[in-house]
Amino acid sequence: MAVNAYGLTVVSSVQEYRQRVAAHPERELVELTSLIPDLVLDIRYATPHNLLGEPAYTQARAFLRKPAAEALQRVQEALRLLGLGLCVYDAYRPYAVTVRFFEHVRNEDFAAPPWRGSRHNRGCSVDVGLVEHTTGRHLPLPTEYDEMTPEAHSRFNQLPPHILFNRSVLLAAMKRQGFINYPNEWWHYDYQRWADFDLLNLPFEDLVSE
Repeated sequence: MAVNAYGLTVVSSVQEYRQRVAAHPERELVELTSLIPDLVLDIRYATPHNLLGEPAYTQARAFLRKPAAEALQRVQEALRLLGLGLCVYDAYRPYAVTVRFFEHVRNEDFAAPPWRGSRHNRGCSVDVGLVEHTTGRHLPLPTEYDEMTPEAHSRFNQLPPHILFNRSVLLAAMKRQGFINYPNEWWHYDYQRWADFDLLNLPFEDLVSE
């Protein structure tokens, strides 16, 4: 495989992706709503309500590699016992979108640089919040999704007790299933085995045709 201008190997061919999945089935990108039907999606990058101010995706869908998707399913099952559920803001993200984000933000604290790529590009990161399971109502958390402020940091504690509690519930549920929080963003979690998976630059449309 050829490397890109930044020296990274990025899978951009759906045929190559299929070959890799055939050899290693756990590399499959699983659509989350097919595995977790009661999952709430709020895919901001399919709308103008995001840091770009315009859609970055043509479809409001969410995918993760199979082991990460199954771990997220277990998180949802545990939260359901508390009357809660997950809201997913973003999951797998094509590499080209990460490049676009970095060119817009120019801040490595909030956007992965193109010379490194994002764990989202590996299908191993997910951005999540909490909702009431029966109503889908969003629980209050420290900030809006993708807000680039100190309050978004996971260790920022000058917040009302109920918001700190909600954040701790989310953190504990995700941690128990092998997800690691990125400390600059309360919503961002990396699956612990992210390094085992390739960077991808496949649009959602190619994955849907699988």
